[in-house]
Amino acid sequence: MQKLNKKIFDRKNSDYQEKVLQFGSGNFLRAFVDWQIEKLNQVTDFCGSVVIAQSTDRGIVDQLNAQDGLFTVYVQGKQNNQIIKEHTVITCVSRGINIFRDYQEYLKIAKSPYLRFIISNTTEAGIRFEKEDLVKNQPPKTFPGKLTILLHERFKAFKGDKEKGLIIIPCELIDRNGEVLKKIVIQYAKHWDFETEFIEWVELANKFCCSLVDRIVPGYPHDAIDAIAKELGYIDELLVIAEPYYSWIIEGPSELKEEFPFEKANLNVQLVKDITPYQIRKVRILNGAHTAMMPVAYLYGCNTVCEAVKDTLIRKYVEELIYKEIIPTVDLPEKETQTFASTVLERFENPFIQHYLTSIALNSMSKFKTRNMPTLLEYFNKYGKLPERLVFSLSALIFYYKGKRGNETIELVDDEDILQLYKTLWSKYTGSENDLHYIVESVLGYEKLWKIDLNEIPGLTELTTTFLTKIEQEGIKKAMELIL
Repeated sequence: MQKLNKKIFDRKNSDYQEKVLQFGSGNFLRAFVDWQIEKLNQVTDFCGSVVIAQSTDRGIVDQLNAQDGLFTVYVQGKQNNQIIKEHTVITCVSRGINIFRDYQEYLKIAKSPYLRFIISNTTEAGIRFEKEDLVKNQPPKTFPGKLTILLHERFKAFKGDKEKGLIIIPCELIDRNGEVLKKIVIQYAKHWDFETEFIEWVELANKFCCSLVDRIVPGYPHDAIDAIAKELGYIDELLVIAEPYYSWIIEGPSELKEEFPFEKANLNVQLVKDITPYQIRKVRILNGAHTAMMPVAYLYGCNTVCEAVKDTLIRKYVEELIYKEIIPTVDLPEKETQTFASTVLERFENPFIQHYLTSIALNSMSKFKTRNMPTLLEYFNKYGKLPERLVFSLSALIFYYKGKRGNETIELVDDEDILQLYKTLWSKYTGSENDLHYIVESVLGYEKLWKIDLNEIPGLTELTTTFLTKIEQEGIKKAMELIL
């Protein structure tokens, strides 16, 4: 059987101009943004292609280029009580660039008159500022740093022409992501002593749009790939599974509809004046439940989301977490949030989606901070007590970073400082409850992550330690009996 490439699949849009630069080569952006741009190209006059920039050491651009930019998005699941099972070969990606190996090629993109959109998903940990020197011919460490350099190159190439600004739509799940990214880009520009005119150009010529994305994308179907390849008639090493449901809410100017004609393509994209209520609802209920469930369900022995919510005990935990602790902190009509929650649970049950808990586990600490800590704090402030199921999840997460599930080693993926913190803490563990208390105290006091000392929240250190001790001594199932 042949591998997917242009020899076996005709690229009819190879002459499209590169209008979109995408930071991130992961499963989500490919099954969400690239899938939608493919739809735009099919039914509108958008006629644009995507350059994918691999902004970290981990990525798939070499495989992508070997497949001539082609890959398959395989959509399956239930929608409106009907079984959906369809696939689309994505042809809108022109090429991939490894910024670390092809830095000069990356900088050339800035000078293209056709470039119009920047889209990113570098995880919640990706949008941050780090003090670093501006070294010639080397990319900065962070995504905002790389973006600042790109914008500066564009500013110079077009001599500050305000018509050559870009529309920048970050997809990272942080509050007001567009505004945060813009602020950090300007912070880098000042840190590197770039021209005042450049900073003004960033402010006036470029549109940083806050956005909210929603689609469950489990990624590559390891368990079913042989059957899928037989069905498709080719081998695709970059095939990605996605659920039918998707939603993209963008806070931006009305003229965006003209340049990004999603309405003409009948895409589920909403252009809104204020993204805040949609952001809170989605991040806390859907993403918050995912992140809170992950360590509990994985340590319990489950490997996928579907497997987890089919288990009676885990299902009870997730439902109580959502309805008793998360929804009470969401400032929207209760009926609306409960309907949304019901939809979320139905999506979790999708039998066609093998959404591995380990894929949700990437950068779990920053995810917990963004998705779950606001709920914990608001619940405490509102009711004067701690949300026990959420605290239990935090305890389970600390145990997860021990790196063991029984005799099985867990491959932890997070920022190096987080991994080193846990490695140091667990290496000193001798089996005593005092050691567990010290581990909890150190994690909650890691202000580089949390920005505050969580030990100052009354009772949090003690309750987290109680749950962690129970998990360590009796296992996750027995420990869950404390809260259910």
